[in-house]
Amino acid sequence: MLFLGAVVVWALTTPFDRNGLVLHLYSCFWAQLYFYVNPLWHLKVDGREHLPWKGAAVLVSNHESLGDILVLFGLYRPFKWVSKAANFKLPLIGWNMHLNRYVPLVRGDKASILKMLAQSEAWLARGVPILMFPEGTRSEDGQLKPFKDGAFALALKTQCPVIPIVLTGTARTLPKHGLVLETSAHCHVQVMPPVDPSGFQDVAALRDHVRDLIVAEKARLEALSTRA
Repeated sequence: MLFLGAVVVWALTTPFDRNGLVLHLYSCFWAQLYFYVNPLWHLKVDGREHLPWKGAAVLVSNHESLGDILVLFGLYRPFKWVSKAANFKLPLIGWNMHLNRYVPLVRGDKASILKMLAQSEAWLARGVPILMFPEGTRSEDGQLKPFKDGAFALALKTQCPVIPIVLTGTARTLPKHGLVLETSAHCHVQVMPPVDPSGFQDVAALRDHVRDLIVAEKARLEALSTRA
């Protein structure tokens, strides 16, 4: 039923909504239903004011779980996902990703990476943010993996801000290699202030700076959660 609703939204709004904002916001609502109907799943979003309604930005987040996708839809702001191509083949959810014109990626495939970068750059040129997991894959132990260059190369090339996003608690929704949804979860999304790429000379410097920000903020949030 929710996918049928997405089709109706797509058909009614495509003629005037060239960037697919309305369908994306509908998809945010679809994903957030998992939290709305489950009283044991809680989501807190802080810093949403750092996200633009209009204008290019590269959003980058740590990645702990499949649940990260549900949580990040809770931002309720415009963006295009960069997601592995296999997700686009999933019934209903993958079809909705096609309708939203999210950006597919085959990891390790050079041609696919170049195509992903070109599509992402095109969305940025239209003033639509993109969202990427710079670790490339989910962390198995909650520790941040090394960041890949793609998101930061795009930000430098287009001179649009990088907005770091820190997720905590999402590993308890559906951890890597997990098969069962956890019965309870307390998820927190912290959107950090934008990072201006103009102050960085190369991709590595920008990449490492943003990673350090996310590592430090994640440690702070987890310490606060432990004390609570």
